[in-house]
Amino acid sequence: MYGQKLSVLATLVATVRAQQACSLTAETHPSMNWQQCTTAGCDTVKGGITVDANWRWTHEVSSSTNCYTGNTWSSTCTNGTTCAEKCCVDGADYSGTYGATTTDESLSLSFVTKGAYSTNVGSRMYMMADENKYQMFQLLGKEFTFDVDVSNLGCGLNGALYFVSMDEDGGMSKYPGNKAGAKYGTGYCDSQCPRDIKFIGGVANSDEWTPSSTDANAGIGGMGSCCSEMDIWEANKMATAYTPHPCNTIGQKTCQGDACGGTYSGQRYGDNCDPDGCDFNSYRMGDTEFFGAGKKIDSTKKVTVVTQFIKSSDGKLADIKRFYVQDGVTFENSESKISGVSGNSINEEFCSAQKKAFGDKDSFTSSGGLAQMGAALEQGMVLVMSLWDDNYASMLWLDSTYPVDSTAAGSARGECSTSSGKPSDIRASDANSKVIFSNIKFGDIGTTFTAPSGSTSPSTDNSGSSSSAASSSYQAAATAPSSAPSSSKVAAAAVTPEAVTPAAPVNQKASTPAGSASTPASNPASGSASDAIPRYGKCGGGDYSGSSNCVQGTTCKVMNPYYSQCI
Repeated sequence: MYGQKLSVLATLVATVRAQQACSLTAETHPSMNWQQCTTAGCDTVKGGITVDANWRWTHEVSSSTNCYTGNTWSSTCTNGTTCAEKCCVDGADYSGTYGATTTDESLSLSFVTKGAYSTNVGSRMYMMADENKYQMFQLLGKEFTFDVDVSNLGCGLNGALYFVSMDEDGGMSKYPGNKAGAKYGTGYCDSQCPRDIKFIGGVANSDEWTPSSTDANAGIGGMGSCCSEMDIWEANKMATAYTPHPCNTIGQKTCQGDACGGTYSGQRYGDNCDPDGCDFNSYRMGDTEFFGAGKKIDSTKKVTVVTQFIKSSDGKLADIKRFYVQDGVTFENSESKISGVSGNSINEEFCSAQKKAFGDKDSFTSSGGLAQMGAALEQGMVLVMSLWDDNYASMLWLDSTYPVDSTAAGSARGECSTSSGKPSDIRASDANSKVIFSNIKFGDIGTTFTAPSGSTSPSTDNSGSSSSAASSSYQAAATAPSSAPSSSKVAAAAVTPEAVTPAAPVNQKASTPAGSASTPASNPASGSASDAIPRYGKCGGGDYSGSSNCVQGTTCKVMNPYYSQCI
C-alpha cells in the first residue's frame, strides 16, 4: 500500500513540474450560472467559480512541503524566479476549507471557516467562462443586476462584488512563468496595485517580502499588480458604496515598490491608478436614512442591485446609474444632499463637484476619469465576489467616520463606531458571518429589471459593446470537491484584504433624508396631472421627446447633455 502511494505521488510530481499547479487536492470548480438578457428575454449561461490563488495551498512541486507558511516564505524561495519554478498552488476544497458553497444561481461566502487543516478567513472568487478562462463582461452600454443578502455582515466586514481588468487566461499567455492560469485563480489586480499577492507575472513576490505585523497570514512584497477596477457593491448591513477606479493602463500591469501607490505603499498616489475612485455612498452623500437596517433600502432583507453603464452619443461612458428593488418595489438611488453636489448617479459633473466639496485629491481625473473607466468596461472585465475584513483601516472608510477625528464634509460614511471593525475582534465575535450573491443578470439596458415609471433609465440600446457569450459549454461541478488527503499538510489560507479605499479627509452635511420610491406619491402637478413627471423622473436630454412638465414642487433640471430630471 505504501509503495503504491509513493508511485502515485511520483507520477503526480512528474506532471506538476510542467504545470506549476499541483493536484494533491483535485481542482473542481463549483457551478454557478447567470443570465444574459435582451429584449427577447433572458438565457441561462452555465458558469463556475474559482478561488484566488492567494488563498490556495502553496507547496513544493516535488513534495507536500510548504513554500509559504503563515506569512513567511520558506528557504526554497531564494528568489522569485526560483520560487516560481519549485513551488505550485494546489486545488481547493471550496466548502471545507473556504466556506464557499453554490447552488445553480447563488454563491454563499462564509467569513471564518475551520477546516481539517486550517482556519480560513474571507475569500475572493472569480466567475469562470470555462475550465481555463475567466468570464469577461463587456459592460459599456449595458446593465448588470444581482441579488445580495448582507443581513449577516456587521461593522468592519465587506461583502463585495466588483469587476477588474484581469487577463482572461489569468496571465498565462503574457507571462511564461505562469503555468497555473485562470483555472487556479491567478492574475489578480486592482486599482490599489496590491503588493500582498504571492505570485505576480509568473514570478513569486518573495523578494523584499515583509510579513505583516497585524495579519498572521499576509505580507507585502516588492511587486504590485495594477489594473482598472469597477466596484459595483461594497457593503455590510450598515453602509454601501459603488465606485469606479480608472487606471491609465487599463489591463494588468506590474509595478515596483512604493511607486505602485495605493493602500500597500508608502505613497498613496502612484503614476497609474486611482486608489480613491469617485464613490457614491448614500450616507456619505447626506442621506443617512436611505440604506441600513429598517431604512428605505432595508439591509436586513435581500435586495436586488441594478447598475447601468450609460453611453453618450459618441460612445463613451457618460453616467453610472443605480437602482434597487426590494419587496417588489423599485427605488432610484438616493439624491446627494451635500451642498454644491447634486444628482443620484456617477458622472463627470458629480465627481468633480464631490472632490471639491470634500477637499479630496482628484486622482480620478488624473487617471482618465469616466472616459478611461468606460474604455475598461468596453474592453471586458472579470467578475469578482469576495468577503473580507480590513487590517489597514478596519473598514472605517466604508461604514464609520474616516478619518476618525474629522468633522469635515464627507468624513461620515456610516453609523459604525470609530473603534469598530478591528479584524482581531470581528474574527472572534462575527466568525459565523456570511454574504450571499445570487440571480446575476447581464444585458441590454432595461432588460434585467423593471425601471420605475418616469425614471432616468434610458431605453434599450443595442448599439453598444457586445455582451459576453450567451451560451457556454462549461461544465462546472455541482458540488464542492472532497477535502485534501491526509498525506498533505494544508497551510492556513491567506487572509488577503481586497482593495481598501480610504479617501482624503472629508465629511458629511446633515440634512433631512428624502429618498424616492419607484411609485412616487400622487402630488398635484404644476400643469396637467395626466402628463406630470414624478420626482426624479426623466424630463429631457439626448433624444428624449416626452413631456417636461414636472410634478408640483420640482423643476426639470439639466444633469448632463443626455439627461434632465425632475428634482
